[in-house]
Order: sequence, then structure tokens, then C-alpha cells
Amino acid sequence: MPGTIVPLPVMLDEEDRKIYEALEPPKTIVVRYGYQRKIAELPYSGDATPGCGSKLVAVTPRGTEVVEMLTTTCGNSGCGKSVSRDQMRDYIEKSGGKQFPFTNQGRVLRVATIDDLNENAKLEGRRPDLVRLCKSLINELKLDMKLVEVESILGDEQIAFYFLAENRVDFRELVRKLAAELHTRIEMVHVTDREEARLVADYEKCGQHCCCRQFLKVLKPVSMRSAKVQKNTLDPQKISGRCGRLMCCLRYEDQTYSELKKQLPHRKSLVETIDGVGIVLSTQILTQLALVKVGVQPPAAYPVEDLRVLDKDEVKAWREEHGDPVEAAKNPGRPRQDSRQRKGGPRDQKHGGQDQGGNRGDQRGDRGTKPRRPKPGKPLTDKEVESKEGDNSANVPSKGYDNNAAQGGGDNAAGDKPKKKRRRRRRKRKGGGDQGGESGPNPPGGD
Repeated sequence: MPGTIVPLPVMLDEEDRKIYEALEPPKTIVVRYGYQRKIAELPYSGDATPGCGSKLVAVTPRGTEVVEMLTTTCGNSGCGKSVSRDQMRDYIEKSGGKQFPFTNQGRVLRVATIDDLNENAKLEGRRPDLVRLCKSLINELKLDMKLVEVESILGDEQIAFYFLAENRVDFRELVRKLAAELHTRIEMVHVTDREEARLVADYEKCGQHCCCRQFLKVLKPVSMRSAKVQKNTLDPQKISGRCGRLMCCLRYEDQTYSELKKQLPHRKSLVETIDGVGIVLSTQILTQLALVKVGVQPPAAYPVEDLRVLDKDEVKAWREEHGDPVEAAKNPGRPRQDSRQRKGGPRDQKHGGQDQGGNRGDQRGDRGTKPRRPKPGKPLTDKEVESKEGDNSANVPSKGYDNNAAQGGGDNAAGDKPKKKRRRRRRKRKGGGDQGGESGPNPPGGD
């Protein structure tokens, strides 16, 4: 076929040439297409034997476009390497499963010719003009959206406009004006922040190409838990990528960290080491080490293989002998003290009981055994007292007397008013005035 791109004979050794001539054309080819780098397995019926990385012309769900060959799913390929269909399915399952952008709709037409590549380059050269045209129409219609990228496929059958918007946008008028201006099919594609980085990003903080643009196909959200497990900094600015979200690479080792963390003992748990029983102060996930405090010895790091976590019965027995393990780790040389001794004895010792220091009741006098005097009620007025006496109800306990006074006993005889309980209150002076009733600030130099 004239104009077909084939490997140059001078680039092949004699042995490689014999291997290439013995190969048969593949039946199916795995290709990558579009700015979003989607994957497709398409049938091929040509006579040429393309190699990995060759440019092909294929019919995809979007139309006719130039695609890139990745590999084949049969035993024949231009580079002598291929993958089986089971291996490809396993790769798709591990890379996202149903969310993986894979399709088998379409077919490979031919190996791309020079004319095909020139036409594709011409379409790429029109991209800045299409961007300016779309942005001007967006500003004219005052739409709340941001244009990210414009993609044209071979044959100018369709033009895709990728945009970013926080809310739903009515772009029907925009599509009508673009179709009238370009005379082709217009497709508006709403992308997320991560998909925007896939389209326009180049390098990341690590110095490598962004994973979403290079090889990552499924862009899943990343939680802050992954950063906490890996003990990274929790500053979002330091662990955020080009898209402003948490970096996708935090998910790569998340499963490994979670599995290794399950093998380590919990913090403040009791473990048995070669030096005795101690309490775990901290752990290191990758090195699989635990910092353990054993008795009066300084903390030491032990591998997880040399540790045995005590069960509930062993922990209970150890607590009865040594007390709280946290307090024992803080004060290893301090003897264990009973809870009653630490709190000053039982309740009855505080009220005249026998304590270690002697009889507290004797020290306080009779205060510990003296009954509490009942709280007096509200005193009666003179008119209320006279009315009570007139009704011959002196023997009836009234609301203003205590029980002893109503029964005729005690110092408070019937008809006498109970002593008013003195109350101490701090009354705030309003306006800073003195007690005479005059408001206003205190005079300068006063007490």
C-alpha cells in the first residue's frame, strides 16, 4: 500500500527480519484513542503487520479517527509480544472493572498513511481558533462554565468541547451557534476537576508526568484516611495535586499500609517480649517495629515477630498485680496503692470514723455526729400570726415555723418568729454608684 508506514529494513537485523516475515497479521488489536486515552479491542483484517506504537485508522464509537496500537490479543504482533485475552481481562478488573473505559465496538481500517497523519495534524492546528471562538460565544451568552479543551476527530465528523462547571448549564444556544459556524456535529462534554487535569496537566510535584494523564484510567476520590494511615502531613496544600484534590498516588499503597497495620499491636496494649511484659507506646508500619516500655527499662523497639499480645485473662491478672498499665509505664518505680488509700479512705472515715491518722471525729469535736438543723421556712407577718392565734391554730404547724417550734419545743416558742437565715450575696452595683441610691461613677479618690 503506497504511503503506509512500515518499519525500515535497515533498522532490522537479519534475524529480526526473518522473525518479522514469519509473523501473520493479527486478528484483534488493542488500541488507545482520544484525549481521554480510552482503550478498545477492535478486529483487524488487513494484510500489514503493525507493531506496538503504530498509528492506525479505526472506527470508534465517536467516528473515524487516528488511534495508537498498544498490543494484540493473539499470538502474532509486529514486536513479537502479545497478551492473552485472559490477561487483558485481569488487567481491566484490577484497574477499575466496570468503570474502566473499555469498549470493543468498532474496527481497525488500516495502518495510518502519510495523508492521514497530515490531515490529523491539520485538525490539531485548528484547535486554537476553535478555543477562541467557543470562549467568545460563552462570554456573549454569559454562561457559567469554563472551556478546558477542544478535540476534532479525523474527517471533521465531530468536534468535542470539554468544559468545567460547578452547576448545571443550559448550553443549547451555544451548541446551535457553534454548529451554524462550524457546520459539523458538536458534542459538549462535562468533565470533573480530575478529568480536567488529565486533559491539560503535564508534570507533578514529583517531577513525573501526572498519573491521570500518563496511565491512570479510573479517577476515584481519595479520602484523608489514606494520608493518616501513611502518616503523611495533613496539610491539604502539600498533598493535593494539579486538580486541587488529594493526590491519586495516596491510593497506591493504601491497601499495603492497611494490611501491614493489622499485623501490629494496638497502642497502649500489653505485649510479651523477650525482656518481659510491657506496654506499646508507638508503632511503625513499614518497618514493622513497635516501641515497648518494659518495667523500669527505657523504651526499646521490637520486631512484630517477637511480640505476643496478651489475652483478656492475662491482661486482667497483670492489672491486679501491677495496676493500670499506663500509670505503670509513666511511674515504673512507684508501688501500687489501693484506690481507697489514694482517695483518702472510705466515706464514713470522713465523718467521725477511725482513720489512719486517728479519730477525725475527736479532732472536729461533735461536728461529725451532730444532726443537721432543719432549714427554716419563710417567716409570717404580724397579721398572719394574729389570724393564726384568733383561729386557735397555734398547735398546727404552719408553713413559717419549723417542726420543733410548732410542737412547742425548742428555743422557738409558739407565736415567735423564726430567725431569718442570713444570706451572703454579692450584689453588683449598677452604674458604679454607692449604696445611697445615687447612680453614677464613683468620685475620684474614693475608697
